[in-house]
Amino acid sequence: MDQSTKGGQRLKTDRPTSNSKARLLPIIQDQNFAAGLLLVAIAISAYALTRDLARPSNGVGPATLPEWLSLALGVSGAALLTAAIYKPGVRFERAMLRGPALIILAVLMFASTIRGVSFAGVSIPGLGLLFAGPVAIMISGYASPDVRFDQLLGLALGLTAFCMLLFGDLLNLPIPILPQPLVDLLPASWSAKADLRLSAAALGAAAVLILVAWPNSTRRSST
Repeated sequence: MDQSTKGGQRLKTDRPTSNSKARLLPIIQDQNFAAGLLLVAIAISAYALTRDLARPSNGVGPATLPEWLSLALGVSGAALLTAAIYKPGVRFERAMLRGPALIILAVLMFASTIRGVSFAGVSIPGLGLLFAGPVAIMISGYASPDVRFDQLLGLALGLTAFCMLLFGDLLNLPIPILPQPLVDLLPASWSAKADLRLSAAALGAAAVLILVAWPNSTRRSST
């Protein structure tokens, strides 16, 4: 509100104040707002990156699961944005950047190592789900400050073995499972399913061994 003089009289003229900025700042700094933006961005990116997958007119195809996950992420992000606009909550602090940063790094590492990528003259070979899965899970696991290395490693190997059997064996999705150099070392008489099941069994056995034997050996060495 500003006052000016005209003909000896003081007139009041409306000018925009900083009230709108004051109302907008808590929304932008809200955790839900930042999380909602991140989820919406991931949903849009995932949908754009999976447009080339086959979409059958009826039934389930390679694009079905990514599309539904993208839709779920987008709806969740929109819900968080709406909650932040109508009811701002906890303020976003810089110390909270560790978790989202490591999650994003894990996603990028998984996307660049499972099939391989070339960018700006730098080539990353395709390592398949056998290596890309544990690497992504290990990186994302350190988003929590209370993580234990042995438990995280066992979880990474076990989840990767489960995903290999689920997506590669049961659903027959065209996901690279093994790196090509390792495939060349295996007997040519083995089928792709045999290679997959053997690799999943090795990862599962390593996960059980780590989760069971590692804590026991640690306790014995400490006593």
